[in-house]
Amino acid sequence: MVLQNLENYRLVLASKSPRRKHLLEELGLNFEVHVSDVKEYFPPELGMTAIPEYLAELKATAVRNQLGDNCLVIAADTIVWKDEEVLGKPATKQEAIDLLKHLSGSQHQVITGVNIQSANRKYSFHAVTEVWFDELADDEIEYYIERCKPYDKAGGYGIQEWIGFVGVNKIEGSFFNVMGLPVHKVYQFLKKF
Repeated sequence: MVLQNLENYRLVLASKSPRRKHLLEELGLNFEVHVSDVKEYFPPELGMTAIPEYLAELKATAVRNQLGDNCLVIAADTIVWKDEEVLGKPATKQEAIDLLKHLSGSQHQVITGVNIQSANRKYSFHAVTEVWFDELADDEIEYYIERCKPYDKAGGYGIQEWIGFVGVNKIEGSFFNVMGLPVHKVYQFLKKF
């Protein structure tokens, strides 16, 4: 393992996201997955970057409190932000269609907040990626939703899926952040433990 400083910790990912799990595996980390049961609510006065940081800390704290002091917990939350509002995960096909139509032909931000905590240290941080979509035709939106079922994704899309290949024409910032984890920043903060 590259991060020798983590050997004495029980490393835990507090997320059910298969994408986050995959990205941490690619770092070569040995970790467990434990999903928190916290309700994803945030105070309405929080701003664009504070919302995902707040939710990530809720998740990390809940899992660390369950598992004990020898854990080092990593939690994250990703939001899509456009026109001063959070675009959540679609619950229905129609919601997914509406979200993608709203993103079509425009720019939005993807913000991932991360919280890494042990019994003695806690770091909260975020990454912002600007994403631009081309105009999406109705049949492209329908095809993507039928093929990829993006109901577990903020904003109703995954950049690593078909819609990202054909619809995203530009990003500024971390690609992996849009997938759900700014891996480069996570790695830098893990070195501090």
